[in-house]
Amino acid sequence: MNWSYRIFRIAGTDVKVHVTFLLLLVYFGVTAYQEGGQTAVLITLAAVLGIFTCILLHEFGHILMARRFGVRTPDVILLPIGGVARLQRMPDEPRQELLIALAGPAVTLAIAAGFYTYLVATGHHPQIFSLDVEAGNAAELMLQVNILLLLFNLIPAFPMDGGRVLRSLLAMRVGLVKATRTAVKVGQALAIAMGVGGLLIGHNMLALIAFFVFIGASAELTAVETRSAGAGVRVGDMMMTRFRTIPLHARLDHAARMLLEGDQKEFPAVDNDGRIEGILSREHLIKGLSERGPQSTVQESMASNVPLLLPGHGFDDALAQIKASGSSALPVVDTTGALVGLLSLDNISELIQVRNAIRKDNGR
Repeated sequence: MNWSYRIFRIAGTDVKVHVTFLLLLVYFGVTAYQEGGQTAVLITLAAVLGIFTCILLHEFGHILMARRFGVRTPDVILLPIGGVARLQRMPDEPRQELLIALAGPAVTLAIAAGFYTYLVATGHHPQIFSLDVEAGNAAELMLQVNILLLLFNLIPAFPMDGGRVLRSLLAMRVGLVKATRTAVKVGQALAIAMGVGGLLIGHNMLALIAFFVFIGASAELTAVETRSAGAGVRVGDMMMTRFRTIPLHARLDHAARMLLEGDQKEFPAVDNDGRIEGILSREHLIKGLSERGPQSTVQESMASNVPLLLPGHGFDDALAQIKASGSSALPVVDTTGALVGLLSLDNISELIQVRNAIRKDNGR
């Protein structure tokens, strides 16, 4: 996700924060300072840190359950609406997704139960749903926060856990794509209602949360339709086989002419023996022209050490490698290392559009 920054790594999973989460911290800090000065700021930041920890534990509930089914989680991103653990792939069965989705709320419920037990054991009478927390009682605050997190995450809307639970239950009957479309419609309808309600009552934070829910639902549908369209497809089925290469030591003004002469936007850069050395994209070219001038070489501006794809690589693997590389295209080589194709994000997008159009025509 864009505008996300890694803060640390736990057991192979990057923990990231989205810039909007940081803005939320600033908002709470400023509000606290206006109301109670530095002491209020410290108390507020301590409470936020506690909430942050609870959210992280919730997400690692998902992560650990996913690992039981062999699904890795590269990162977890903290947003104003909570955390989102990004699974490397979809679970193989709807039942697995159901268990993964429920694992987070189960952790949150366990945390809430722990705080409730502690409060009762120490002679307190905790108010579960009231926001009138006894001054200085951090345990009661954490209890109420976790109850709210539990209820909020069970709303049947992506990217909340309730949306994934709904989708997994529907997928057991109608398949993943149709289940996702239905769950997304439900989630977006709830997001619209939440957003309108937030604006009417002057609760801007609720409207912001609704916006993230709506966008998250759309992103989930796009991701599922992409994976569905690419099912069974290999790199050799979608790569470009008619393309132009560019010499490693060619000047950028020559590369600019090649760009303007045709539709190709990425050029494999090769040495004198035709071996692939990198990729020069349109973005690399424009940046190189601006920073180094037209007399500089392709080698100075290209992306080097790019991953090499094989024609037999699957769709998901190829898409993941392109995204991880940060390049808009990757070269395809045969088993001898000879360049045989070029796979770009445009190729993948066109494949998805064609296959989705065929499915609609077939009434699926």
